[in-house]
Amino acid sequence: MRYLKSSNTREKRVKLDEDIIQRIETISLTHGESFNLVLNKILGEYFNSCVRLEINDETMYMDEPKLKFNYGGLVQVYENDFLTVDLSFMKGHVNLIITSPPYNVGIGYGKHDDSSSYVDYLGFSFKWLKKAYSLLADDGRMCLNIPLDKNKNGLKSVYADIVGIAKEVGFKYQSTIIWNEQNISRRTAWGSWMSASAPYVIAPVETIVVLYKGQWKRKKAGTSTISREEFIEWTNGVWTFSGESRKKIGHPAPFPLELPKRCIRLFSFREDVILDPFAGSGSTLIAAYKEGRKCIGVEIDPAYVRLATKRVLANLPQQMEISDFPQNVM
Repeated sequence: MRYLKSSNTREKRVKLDEDIIQRIETISLTHGESFNLVLNKILGEYFNSCVRLEINDETMYMDEPKLKFNYGGLVQVYENDFLTVDLSFMKGHVNLIITSPPYNVGIGYGKHDDSSSYVDYLGFSFKWLKKAYSLLADDGRMCLNIPLDKNKNGLKSVYADIVGIAKEVGFKYQSTIIWNEQNISRRTAWGSWMSASAPYVIAPVETIVVLYKGQWKRKKAGTSTISREEFIEWTNGVWTFSGESRKKIGHPAPFPLELPKRCIRLFSFREDVILDPFAGSGSTLIAAYKEGRKCIGVEIDPAYVRLATKRVLANLPQQMEISDFPQNVM
């Protein structure tokens, strides 16, 4: 039995509905946790949900943007925390967001803590999703790469929970693409080996959730860059291609260029503005530039800003200097 262990506790008499008491007692017995511990967890979840609703625009636009790289307004990289950087000049102008936020599985990203509690992780997800929503145009879209679930520190339904939060923020759901990385685990046992006692099912896939803001159909047509063959293949919701090598790129969780390339061609026009709030190694920036789109990346870690800049420079027709001044591309 696990009990509530905290020096910062205080007793208070409260009245609870009989049905609520019975439900808490059932959870307590099922999970081997004391009544007080279960009640505190439930209230903590509720409080966290309430705190989400208190976030306002002022908390989302606090820090001065630090523009570290600018290639003619076509590719820009900001060294900032996406949650607090002032990107108000982008509000209502971003046509497509392509990103893969931290998965909260203990990856050593550098400045970002990737091992917070699941409740805190969902709170973080609400904050960045709300800000992303505010930056999109009324017919803007988002391709969100997240895991289906995770089993580190307990099984968690990441996909279901984050899609629910996105809807709470205001996003509308369009579809989900299953990304088959062909990364089959070499483990020989999943839970109880060859037994119905406690088997675990591990799906070696990730998801790309397609969301949008106001309306799905674009208000104004632009120049598409997708071929007939690509459209037929990619509108099938299972994409099969390999992930990217961490060692080769120098980042713990790099995007393969194929992922943002497909999203860009399928869901945006040539004249569009693309945003990656967690730019990482810069794959979205490179793909957007190659596809003739304007692209903005935000990355909190200076080392990854340098990595992204280096990778973008390697794909430009000529070497450019890192800019010290901000430039509005809208």
